[in-house]
Amino acid sequence: MLVMPMMLAAVNLLVTPEWLSAEKDVVILHAGSAKDYAEGHIAGARLVTLADVSKPDSKLRLEMPPAELMRERMMQWGIGDGTRVVIYAGNESVQTATRIWFTFEYHSLPAMLLDGGLAGWKAKGLPVTTEAPLVTPAKALTVKARPELIVDSAWVSSHLRDEAVTIVDARLPEFYSGASAGNMPRAGHIPGAKSIPFPTLLTEAKAFQPVSTLGEKLGVGKTLVTYCHIGMQATVPYFAARLAGRDVKLYDGSFEEWSATPELPVDKQ
Repeated sequence: MLVMPMMLAAVNLLVTPEWLSAEKDVVILHAGSAKDYAEGHIAGARLVTLADVSKPDSKLRLEMPPAELMRERMMQWGIGDGTRVVIYAGNESVQTATRIWFTFEYHSLPAMLLDGGLAGWKAKGLPVTTEAPLVTPAKALTVKARPELIVDSAWVSSHLRDEAVTIVDARLPEFYSGASAGNMPRAGHIPGAKSIPFPTLLTEAKAFQPVSTLGEKLGVGKTLVTYCHIGMQATVPYFAARLAGRDVKLYDGSFEEWSATPELPVDKQ
């Protein structure tokens, strides 16, 4: 039996299409692009792109924005204090949806993910629309950043040999091994990192694997730290860890930052 240390509550993180179709008092966010949103979305859904949840003028391709900026944007989406939020992948990029979900997690705002995304919704024969909803901005929203959920390169570097920490590389095997640099300054992976490609945590239908399977894949470790290319794919194992009740953090700079810093070590397999 796999014993999970530091179990955390993981209730209300995933919802089914059946549940969502029966709910009325909920704000739905379509995580994707203007193109797939225009082709059809769940009625009432508001489009949210990665640019909407990224720090402007950052040197990194994707970085957590300031809390006040996210507060303003979320209020424009009609999200206020007490609002229930459901996020879904509007295309095959589950990692876009989990990154947007993580933005809510970081700002102490509860949000849920539609398991299987828009494809799962359609597979159930549920309707979509091309009409954009009329959104009334919220009047008040309380956000509180949780900086302890994100670690930087200095933190990772100082914990490379920490037996209580498991560093998880969410990229595909060719990037982990160094066979492909993936347009990064250096190829390879953070020394000691465990390769758990993010698609292995999902089913063929892009839904999350059962919690028991996720726990086995993530293994045993007091604290998990996930990273990828730019901090997007890494939010898939982050979300999986939350489902499994694990203590987890995100290295937001990910390999984009690590590989660009010459003094930081890189291993190849």
